[in-house]
Amino acid sequence: AIITTNVAAAASALVWMLMASRKGRPSVIGVATGTVVGLVAITPACGFVDINAACIIGAVGALVSYGCIKLKHRFKLDDTLDVWACHGMAGTWGALATGIFASKAINPAGADGLIFGNFHLFQAQVISVSVAWVYAFGMTFVLAKLFNAIRPLTVSYEAEEVGLDIAQHGEEAYASL
Repeated sequence: AIITTNVAAAASALVWMLMASRKGRPSVIGVATGTVVGLVAITPACGFVDINAACIIGAVGALVSYGCIKLKHRFKLDDTLDVWACHGMAGTWGALATGIFASKAINPAGADGLIFGNFHLFQAQVISVSVAWVYAFGMTFVLAKLFNAIRPLTVSYEAEEVGLDIAQHGEEAYASL
C-alpha cells in the first residue's frame, strides 16, 4: 500500500506537470495538486493493486481531474478549490479503478477486478459510486437550501468587487505587498 500510494502520486504529479507544460510553464502548486489527485485516486485501491496499476490509476486520475477543471471553467461553475474535480472525480475514478485492477495476488483477502475476469467487483464499485453521488448531491442540496434560508451563501456584487477581505473583515489581507 505504501509503494502503490507513492507511485500513483508520482505518476499523477508527472502527468499533471506535462499537461500544464502544454500551456507554458508548470507551477509548483499545479504539481502539488497533481500529487494530491494521485493520492485521492489510489486511496480505494492502494492495498489491492500492483505497481503498474497504481501508475495507471495515478496518471488517469490526473487526466480526469485536469480535464474536469477545464470543464468547470468552460461552464463557469463555482468551485473555488476544485474540490469536485480533484477529490470528487479522482475519487470516483479510483473507486472504479479498484473494480478494474484489484488482484487477489496482491491481497488474498480482496477480490479480483474486471481485468482478472471478475465483473461483480466492478459492478459493486459502480453501484457504490452511484449511491455516493446521489447521497452527496442530495445532502449538499438540502443543506445549502437550509443554510441559504438562514443566511445567504453568496455575497453581493459590490462586496465581490471591493474584495471580501475589505467587505467582510474590514481590512486588506496583503496591504503591505
